[in-house]
Amino acid sequence: MAHADITNARFDRSDDHRGFFTRFFDGLIGIAEANHRVKRVQHLNALSDAELAKRGIRREDIARHVFGDILYI
Repeated sequence: MAHADITNARFDRSDDHRGFFTRFFDGLIGIAEANHRVKRVQHLNALSDAELAKRGIRREDIARHVFGDILYI
């Protein structure tokens, strides 16, 4: 039978001063920001109005353009 000795184990608790929910929602935000659609919105927002016009997109329609197939916007 194997035994594990954890009496000298160190756990990283550098974020313990932050609340559970803060850390939880930071994780959810990280997941959302890694979404390819969010990256596409960020990319399109970085373009100038002239560049968007060449693509046939108005700045106020970026979210509709990117998320239109999954959300009714």
